[in-house]
Amino acid sequence: MSTYTFDTSTSRAHPTPAPMRRLTVPAIQQRKGADGRTDEPIVMLTAYTARMAQLLDPHCDILLVGDSLGQVIYGLPTTIPVTMEMMCAHGAAVVRGSWHAVVAIDMPFGSYEASPAQAFESASRILKESGAAAVKLEGGEAMAETIAFLTARGIPVIGHVGLTPQAVNALGGYRARGRDEAEANKIIADAQAVAQAGCFALVLEGMMEAIAVEATRSVACPTIGIGASAKCDGQVLVTEDMLGLFERTPRFVKRFDDLASRISAAAESYAADVRARSFPGEDQIYRSR
Repeated sequence: MSTYTFDTSTSRAHPTPAPMRRLTVPAIQQRKGADGRTDEPIVMLTAYTARMAQLLDPHCDILLVGDSLGQVIYGLPTTIPVTMEMMCAHGAAVVRGSWHAVVAIDMPFGSYEASPAQAFESASRILKESGAAAVKLEGGEAMAETIAFLTARGIPVIGHVGLTPQAVNALGGYRARGRDEAEANKIIADAQAVAQAGCFALVLEGMMEAIAVEATRSVACPTIGIGASAKCDGQVLVTEDMLGLFERTPRFVKRFDDLASRISAAAESYAADVRARSFPGEDQIYRSR
């Protein structure tokens, strides 16, 4: 494990961190004991920038550079158009801004589905260019071979089953999954397949609670819920949703703040000062003495 020291004298981007060692993939995996219990739930949030990573890092076990950045950062309608270049660049920023959490990066749509070999090429590029510790990919039984291929070659993988946003066109929308018995059984089988293939953690998204509980019970790796169940081994949210930066948030999101209103109020105050010529004031002006 490595400790990270930042130069705090030259850049606002590098505040002094509290000394701590970065968590490891095995440490995350071992949160779930052989008895299936997880005494300390895993805390995961999304991050796309160095500064946000700095703010979230002391409180999180995993920082996920999600392909949700397509919607949150770039204003895209879905995650489908997100590119490898986006993921590598934002992933590297989050790694630079963190020193404690495991950083995992979503593999974008089209970068891993064709074959295990394609997935290895993409995943190895992501890890090389970003310095992250792991990748995340979506899909159930169909992706088990790929997950096994990657993990056998030293690439830690987080799985993702249930509501898989990259499959939004096939799923027909973002509704919760597992409302009928056949789909419920498929999700549980998917969870078991990717866990057995070697993923060290598994995201369970947008599913009926009973399915998440059963999936968590039936796999050895920790599960991380989003719109799933409090009985998962951990939880993840899109940070901007949790902070209340958007007018609309999914049902499963709890808003822990209302930053949108606070940012708007600050901008309004700034605009008023500029128009009144009261900013900049004496404290913000350079004058020769």
